[in-house]
Amino acid sequence: MKRALTVFSMLLSAWLAGISVAQAVEYPLPPANSRLIGENTTYTVPNDGKPLEATAARFQIGLLAMFEANPGVDPYLPKPGTVLTIPSQMLLPDTPREGIVINLAELRLFYYPKGSNTVIVYPIGIGQLGRNTPTMVTSVVSKIKDPTWTPTANIRKHYLEEQGITLPAVVPAGPENPMGLFALRLAAQGGVYLIHGTNADFGIGMRVSSGCIRLRPDDIEALFNTVPKDTRVQIVNEPIKVAVEPDGKRYVEVHQPLSKKESDDPQTMTIALTKAVQKFAGNALTDKAVFDAAVKRRSGMPVLVNQGQEPQNVQALLEEATGATISEATSERAELQESTEQP
Repeated sequence: MKRALTVFSMLLSAWLAGISVAQAVEYPLPPANSRLIGENTTYTVPNDGKPLEATAARFQIGLLAMFEANPGVDPYLPKPGTVLTIPSQMLLPDTPREGIVINLAELRLFYYPKGSNTVIVYPIGIGQLGRNTPTMVTSVVSKIKDPTWTPTANIRKHYLEEQGITLPAVVPAGPENPMGLFALRLAAQGGVYLIHGTNADFGIGMRVSSGCIRLRPDDIEALFNTVPKDTRVQIVNEPIKVAVEPDGKRYVEVHQPLSKKESDDPQTMTIALTKAVQKFAGNALTDKAVFDAAVKRRSGMPVLVNQGQEPQNVQALLEEATGATISEATSERAELQESTEQP
């Protein structure tokens, strides 16, 4: 807990010092028979004393996505000179390209502006263990500027018992409101779930909320200003995405699955394969050994799994999948999530 409080202070200090936050990443929409977008890049850590969250915010990446792509990196003080992979390449979820699509497992929101032939991708925070964000198909029922927060009885009880904080019945709008300055209320389940901002600017790309979907302040403002009321919203939970591109290249993108109990390790727990994924993995054109290594590695990035790849590329993936550094970061991630709980 002491170290969790330390990282809280570090992240807050970095924010107050002025982390430069990039604008939302907008990609050209690929053809209907293609799902691959973006390109991965690299970034060399400068000697600036900033935590990993600063780099994540700069490149519009969620914090856990940075962990998946860079296992073993120190979240508190990345070593200067370390070359980080920025995971900006991805597969679109296998859903209608309409409105807002949220994939819980990858902690990303995809917005398809009507008539634009583009997709805008935002990293998000979602419900923590025990306060899961549900899968659903719903719509934006209302848009709220300067929202108030009415914590439920269970949330007030949790804050009192776990953190010793007595929450008021209603938290008024303003800089102290953890919902931020903008919110989109979803129609499902009586409107209890919202896509909203935060007053913290950290914890994005993690399971930290009480069930709502959280965005960085600049991102929720942009989304709020562009998403019309009644926009379709689909929330899915797909830790494994597969695609066969028009040029015949076969990709699998694997994210750590959402834990179901405290003892679960998302890096090693079993991922159930859908029928579509099983069919893809069993196809004669898929290198099953590389596919299995990608599932084990869980890099959160598209991996080419065609038969007949360059041997050195296959060997590198297999060696990385058996490395110990991935699971070593699990306790670091748990401490980070413990330090960033909010609605």
